[in-house]
Amino acid sequence: MRFENQTVVITGATGGLGASHARAYYAEGAWVVLTGRRRDAGTALAAELGERAHFVPLDVRNPDDWANAVDAAESAFGPVSILVNNAGIQHGPATIEDTAIETWERTFAINVTGQFLGIRAFTPSLRRAGGGSIVNVASTMANVGSPYYAPYVASKWAIRGLTRSAALELGRDNIRVNSLHPGVASTPFIHEPAAPGAQPIAELYSPDPFAIPRLAAPDEITRALLFLTAPDAAFVTGTELVVDGGLLLGPALKY
Repeated sequence: MRFENQTVVITGATGGLGASHARAYYAEGAWVVLTGRRRDAGTALAAELGERAHFVPLDVRNPDDWANAVDAAESAFGPVSILVNNAGIQHGPATIEDTAIETWERTFAINVTGQFLGIRAFTPSLRRAGGGSIVNVASTMANVGSPYYAPYVASKWAIRGLTRSAALELGRDNIRVNSLHPGVASTPFIHEPAAPGAQPIAELYSPDPFAIPRLAAPDEITRALLFLTAPDAAFVTGTELVVDGGLLLGPALKY
């Protein structure tokens, strides 16, 4: 029960990884505030979890929604100890010259500005809690380039800079800020098309060449997140935790 009586806010909480994170924090005693745009799914997940869970509608692009989320979280459970900036989107494949400006702007608005607004909105609440932890969910794509996904890749690289800057600003307030870099996990994000007519990432990506030749289970990413926000990581801030089965190492030798 590492998170007993701590209030945790999770964005994108109704997705594959978000729901996994929510269940794990709840199981370890936290008060869990689920946020997202899918009201029905969020309400259902909160009901499934129990009385220590609460759903708040949130579009991460909207500063007013963030202000409402802070008020709702504190009214329900008190000052927030942990913010998990998990919400994010992918887009369909396209070369840079064929990428619509609307795709670029929407990807950055959700993946980067959404996290910036979350840190800005919830920092006072974490101070009121006496400190805590923020985790910005990035991707292995924040460490490399990838053809046809420039907006997504660039947005994930931006999260690294945001995380490090926030860690420097907030460390003296006893607030740690880290980024989590998942590899390819078996979630709807991977198995469903990112855009109408696009191939799911699962059909384009094979884990076979890599050191651990399979997709991650959502709970394997969740366990890394729990470590970053637990007392075990009290001296960890501004770091980038990669959980990718060796993807960034490149192809492994075959016997």
